[in-house]
Amino acid sequence: MELSIAAIMSIIALCIVVIISCINEDLHVGFLAVAFGIIVGGLWGGMTGAKVLGYFPVSLFMILVGVTFFFGMAQTNGTMEKLTAYSIRICKGNTAIVPLIVFVLTTFVTTIGPGNIAGTALMAPVAMAIATRIGMPAFLMTLLVVGASNGAAFSPFAPTGIISNGIIAKMAPQLGIAADALNGLAWKIHFNSEVAQSFANIGGFFILGGWAWIKKQRGETLDINELAPKPEPFDKHQWLTLSLVGVLILAIVVPGLPGFKGIFPKTILNLLSNVGTVAFMLAAVLMLTGSGDSKKAIKVMPWGVIMMVCGVTVLIEVMDKSGGLNAFIKMIGAISTPTTVNAWLALITGVISAYSSSSGVVMPMFLPMTPGLIQEIGGGDPIAIISSINIGAHLVDTSPLSTLGALCIACAGDHEDKGKLFRNLLIWGLSMSVVGAIICYVFFGLLGF
Repeated sequence: MELSIAAIMSIIALCIVVIISCINEDLHVGFLAVAFGIIVGGLWGGMTGAKVLGYFPVSLFMILVGVTFFFGMAQTNGTMEKLTAYSIRICKGNTAIVPLIVFVLTTFVTTIGPGNIAGTALMAPVAMAIATRIGMPAFLMTLLVVGASNGAAFSPFAPTGIISNGIIAKMAPQLGIAADALNGLAWKIHFNSEVAQSFANIGGFFILGGWAWIKKQRGETLDINELAPKPEPFDKHQWLTLSLVGVLILAIVVPGLPGFKGIFPKTILNLLSNVGTVAFMLAAVLMLTGSGDSKKAIKVMPWGVIMMVCGVTVLIEVMDKSGGLNAFIKMIGAISTPTTVNAWLALITGVISAYSSSSGVVMPMFLPMTPGLIQEIGGGDPIAIISSINIGAHLVDTSPLSTLGALCIACAGDHEDKGKLFRNLLIWGLSMSVVGAIICYVFFGLLGF
């Protein structure tokens, strides 16, 4: 395989970006990726700097900004915190069902829009405090919280799901996917993530002591007001916020349902074109009614991740135009078949993601390879390949090297041996690259899930 200088330099640039993302968190690889894209494109690719900047994914950027700003308002006005507190009280002091409540609640909170990082940030302090009170090891609680938040991360309303779906929408013509099928595809990928993540993390919970803990807790009760003190009632602004979260979900889901196609006039559909446009309008309602603090919301938005995704996307576009992306595809295709490609992708993305950003670096790097890989290996299911990349990249995030694992360690009770917890989560997280490969091989390669 003969490569041009531009292709070789684009591959070197991407490798440098990935290595930096693994060893130095102080350097923002999104901005580095844009700079490297301009250099490679200008010196070897025959591209002007302005043309390289034109590869910036404006649509994806705006969708991410709209959704994270809206949920930033919901987070800073106390709505999500109270929702979490009220939901925990469902167990009514029955300690044996606390793991189920925590898993389901984390899944729900992440699915409706805040995403896996915000969902974990909301749940980790509450879940770890409860773990201390009911005598559950912090390691087991971490598997539940991180497993649930990552499983739900690919919700079409959550930032990670938006990143995945944005890249998929761009590839859709090459994959032969019709525009009106994208909404259903997004939910299928979300479902695949839920199943795979739940299988790994709930399985780990039961095998590593969770089942024994539940059997020990049967019949045990605690005062629910001690376990989860009743918060103040929702105020009018928080009720409005909850209502608008419901509107956001309905506005995206309902127009795509079979029985509702053609009912809405084109002017309404123009407003509901994607989750970002709806989120901007609903955020405006919160601002104009005094139901949220826009300055606080802007501060809690994940700007670093947003710019990381967009910056790496620019460099990947330069790679594509230079032939470097095709070279990567041929390397993976050389060791893969339509069945085993799912295992290889999950393994490779898992190893890289253990030290780098799952959604900020790994997904923008690997998802665009899907059409080329299918052509290179002579077949394969695009949904399975996409799911394997997404799951492999996120299954390792229980590791304390990731934001999610680190949040749980930070919130663990003072009685916990933090050094031991760090080692256990690191071993578990790194092992998930292999476990993820096996799961994706079986679920998507052999069973055609």
